[in-house]
Amino acid sequence: MSAPILEVRGLRASIAGQQVVEEVSFDVAATGITAVLGRNGAGKTSTLRGILGLITRQGDVRLDGDRIDSMPTHRIVQRGVGYVPEDREVFAGLTVAENLALAARTRTPRWDFVDKLFPDLVARREQRAGTLSGGQQQMVSVARALLNDNRLLLVDEPTKGLAPKIVTEVADALAEAAQTVPMLLVEQNLEVVRRLADTAVVIASGRVVHTGPAAELLDDPLLTRRFLGVSAEAHA
Repeated sequence: MSAPILEVRGLRASIAGQQVVEEVSFDVAATGITAVLGRNGAGKTSTLRGILGLITRQGDVRLDGDRIDSMPTHRIVQRGVGYVPEDREVFAGLTVAENLALAARTRTPRWDFVDKLFPDLVARREQRAGTLSGGQQQMVSVARALLNDNRLLLVDEPTKGLAPKIVTEVADALAEAAQTVPMLLVEQNLEVVRRLADTAVVIASGRVVHTGPAAELLDDPLLTRRFLGVSAEAHA
């Protein structure tokens, strides 16, 4: 079995002095998708932001065996960690093409790959990102990360607030991307998790309370209700 691409041990993180991640430890496999699940406010987004150094953090975080927990965010990104933030964070006044160009970290961005995944963006290259629909902005956000040849993708709530058709399109793109790059995915839509994820890490009150195969968790009504407060069948 391959060594994990990401190892997180004893991660603690805070925002403005308030502890939001208490003691999180888990691994991300070198292939496939690891999903981070939990109720609202559990600390899922803060865990991703802590890994990236976007908020104050402590602990041992290793990318492919090398410690990154003392590095600033831009150094972690330069090492091949792509990030799709929860709230898209596109540059509203810039065009789609300009948003994508700003994200390119190499001389040979994967334009063909992104164009194939998101043909709608090809037709909207000169449109300002602020005039796009929420789903189209999410596509821009995902496309920015996929432009680069990443070692790991951190993707936060990519289907949040999207219409069902767009959810399917975004999930299709993530499934295609996961063929070549491992992914740590925060997602509330259990149908998307069931389709995409190999492993599930459940966080509650800033701590990991369950780790295991995603299918086993979602196939167990008692576990999904206990950890997530919902029935997986309702999302299937």
